[in-house]
Amino acid sequence: MASVLARNTFYLTIASVGQKAIAFVYFALVARFFGQEGTGVYFLALAIITIIAVFDDIGLTSVAIREVAKQKVKVEEWTQLILGVKCVTIPLTILFVLLLPVLFPGMSAELFVLARIGLIVLIADSLSLTFFGLLRGLGDLRYESLGIFIGQTMTAIVGGMFLLTGAATLPLLVIALAVGSSWNLAFSAGMLGRRIGFHAFIPSWKRGLQPLKPAFAFFLAAVFVKVYSYVDSFILNQLMGEAAVGVYAVAYKLTYAFQFLPLAFVAALYPAMSEAAGNQDQLKKQLTSAFWYLALIGVPIVFGIWAIAPDLITLVYSDAFLDSVLPLQVLIFVLLFIFLDFPIGSLLNSNDRQMTKTVIGAATMVLNIVFNLVLIPIFGITGASIAALGSFAFMLIVDWVVMQKTTTFSVGQLLKTIGSIVLAGLTMGLSVYLLAPFVPVLLRIIIGCVVYPVMLFVFGAIRKNEMNQLRLLIRKKL
Repeated sequence: MASVLARNTFYLTIASVGQKAIAFVYFALVARFFGQEGTGVYFLALAIITIIAVFDDIGLTSVAIREVAKQKVKVEEWTQLILGVKCVTIPLTILFVLLLPVLFPGMSAELFVLARIGLIVLIADSLSLTFFGLLRGLGDLRYESLGIFIGQTMTAIVGGMFLLTGAATLPLLVIALAVGSSWNLAFSAGMLGRRIGFHAFIPSWKRGLQPLKPAFAFFLAAVFVKVYSYVDSFILNQLMGEAAVGVYAVAYKLTYAFQFLPLAFVAALYPAMSEAAGNQDQLKKQLTSAFWYLALIGVPIVFGIWAIAPDLITLVYSDAFLDSVLPLQVLIFVLLFIFLDFPIGSLLNSNDRQMTKTVIGAATMVLNIVFNLVLIPIFGITGASIAALGSFAFMLIVDWVVMQKTTTFSVGQLLKTIGSIVLAGLTMGLSVYLLAPFVPVLLRIIIGCVVYPVMLFVFGAIRKNEMNQLRLLIRKKL
């Protein structure tokens, strides 16, 4: 079982790295070609598609993954059930998209056109999410890993051809997305059909509304995550226009591109925490290792991007996006809270506190909306970054308080674990930042790569105890 987990984690991590790298380059090309306003419209259209897609699945795929993993013989039943539900939810979401001009008359006509073309993406992604999820429940992530990588590659190739030939329009870029999504649908359906038989794709309504109850918490959690992930962009659009959204989108994409990094580690940590439930000493050791490891990889990313933000924006996105520098320098610190919250979320979920996490997500969403409404009129685009920073800080603090009911890991222990790493990262970041007037950016990056590990040893961040705990955890999973 451990070897299967490690293998699946490896597949998904490698695919995610490749997919994120391709997506990063592709979005940079889009931003360079369309400028602030066009990038803002494109980003908003994707946000609409992403949020509405949650209502297609209503949390059923998450339940199916869990239940199929427990009883693999039920995979056909869950396939038919989810397809039966989606025969109802997909037409409703299509109707909602078609009525967007009536429901939100303040948005641009171009945005509505893109959202309607994006229905192809929405439907294909909704179905491939289920098919890949069922394969995940069967214990095989190879197909999902291959699918997301090839799908992103196909989108980048088709869209890149439009961009590099100068023929690109925003509708054509959404069609390029549809190409990648359609591949994922065909591939996931084909791989699942080979495993369980294509007869299982006949929708069924035999179980009625019964499966919707356990899916509700997952559905709410997904809604809250999507809303507080994109509500800042919609508020920016209403208060400052689509160009402001384009400026913020660059900072947003650069920041959240690194969010996948802790996922592989947490994938191994979650079952370990489930096994250690009730064993306080073991849980504390696992939390110490998790915080140390995630800080070790997260801190240099945060301080490094903060230090080279002006050069990075100019180099990747052009001078047209210099207004993105300050929002990025603020927003990048969100990663510190996100990285530290991953182990806590794993701990809460492993101790059957999913509903508590959902409630915290709801509170974070509401607070994020309030922060954006207050701060954007005062600080402009940077106000959205400050709002995100405050919201994620709130989520981490509340999660931390709730965690104390499961294990008493003190703030002092956290500071002892990651304090020296933060000092090493801060020293590295300041060194790179202060050298900006005198040293080219590439050489400053090299200097940063040398300064950070040296400072880790100087401040005592690399200790034998943490290294041994991490080695034991990895060895156990491998």
